[in-house]
Amino acid sequence: MMSRWLFAGMMGIAWTTAVATAQNAGVEQLYANNCLKCHGNAGQGGGAGTRSMLTDEQFAQDYDKRFFDAVKNGLPDSGMEAFGETLNDSQVWGLVGYIRELQYKAYRQRAGSPKADANGVFASQHHPFRIERVIERGLDVPWSIDFLPDGRMLVADRPGAVRVHSTGKTGGELSKPVKGTPSVRNRGQGGLMDVAVHPNYAQNGWIYLSYSHAINNNGMTRIVRGKIADENGSLKWTDEQVIFEAKPEHYQPTDLHFGCRIVFDPKDPTILFFAVGERGRGDMAQDVTRPNGKIFRIKDDGTIPPGNPFADQPGAYAAVWSYGHRNPQGMAFDLEGNLWDTEHGPRGGDELNLITPGRNYGWPIVSFGFNYNGRPLVSPWPKHPLTASDPVASDGIVMPTLRWMPSIAACGLDVARGDAFPDWKGDLFAGGLAAETVQRLRIKDNQVTEQEEIIHGMGRVRDVVCSPDGSVYVVLNDPDAVIRLSPDR
Repeated sequence: MMSRWLFAGMMGIAWTTAVATAQNAGVEQLYANNCLKCHGNAGQGGGAGTRSMLTDEQFAQDYDKRFFDAVKNGLPDSGMEAFGETLNDSQVWGLVGYIRELQYKAYRQRAGSPKADANGVFASQHHPFRIERVIERGLDVPWSIDFLPDGRMLVADRPGAVRVHSTGKTGGELSKPVKGTPSVRNRGQGGLMDVAVHPNYAQNGWIYLSYSHAINNNGMTRIVRGKIADENGSLKWTDEQVIFEAKPEHYQPTDLHFGCRIVFDPKDPTILFFAVGERGRGDMAQDVTRPNGKIFRIKDDGTIPPGNPFADQPGAYAAVWSYGHRNPQGMAFDLEGNLWDTEHGPRGGDELNLITPGRNYGWPIVSFGFNYNGRPLVSPWPKHPLTASDPVASDGIVMPTLRWMPSIAACGLDVARGDAFPDWKGDLFAGGLAAETVQRLRIKDNQVTEQEEIIHGMGRVRDVVCSPDGSVYVVLNDPDAVIRLSPDR
């Protein structure tokens, strides 16, 4: 006969194993265990009289906290138990994130994609537009574009080539690769990334590149500037200068999360900003003595301008402007001079952030996402409550203006300007790789007042750039192409 002590021990082991299993469960299993019987396999409701969670209203961002509180604290009047008694906050938020994935799937099936009419015209909230194919062949994973004052377009391919498109419009010719550009560490997510033309290019001729630079087998984001010279019909990269590079001991062996966008301050074109991803080392995003997960501010020659918040802190990178970022791959100034970034969260939780100096943007302490394998990560809110008038928590973490759940794989950001689309002027245009989307965002008082999907399903959106005339250009991967949104006259 089994002794009561042995039986009790075995029961204790079983209980401990059950707890460990529950803590290790992915969001799909958490939903199946706790929600499916009442809310259905897709959130459609039906069991125990529950209603659908798949309405447009409930998909809105302001339902995040409502869902979290409902799961954690229960809804006694509706017969829903408080799952916070058995699940921790990260697991509760994981359930909310999974519900958001179910809602998006239902939304996409219901809404479809923007479609052109019989005349090739797309409708939108403020402007009808057409899509022109500017470059359809000759590119190899294009990462970014920018425009020279004469209308020619520079195109950067991730494997390392910079090419010049003769007109920047349909019918132009694409050059052979410019000779002599930097050798890049073309591995994983790294390679040649952004190309940016100095606002005073007509006077100084400078062009800036960001790319993954190698030391031995390690890599890190590096910024250089140079000029493109035409030597007997052959384009050549000349006069290269290193503008920013990390300390050699801070290079990483990983192949992910390099950033990197380059933007110039519209109030002072001798100052530029750029972003570096946390390179898969989340804890380093919180350390200003490391380059990982930061937005930087420097002069156009690489020197440090006055006013950088950590310039006097021992050991810190003097160029750091803000920290706690994961992988910023979109950055732009709006027409009022505010700096915005879009950055990748993990599975879910991409962010649009208003960037201010010295602030902590939270990664990996808080996040709206969860692990790619479905394991819960953290909850999205800082430990201390926010005030109604200030989006910064008392522990210093800035909350995003917008989060995308599920993730769109945010990449590419610019502001609408110029004469082509006057009723879009000042709106942000944000791209997404995985979601194959470009979204128009109208922001007032740090709140998104309009969010409209402009295109969807044409390819992975790598960059979004507003040209000098106001047309919106979109860089695509799969297919590797550049398209142009032009007004329907």
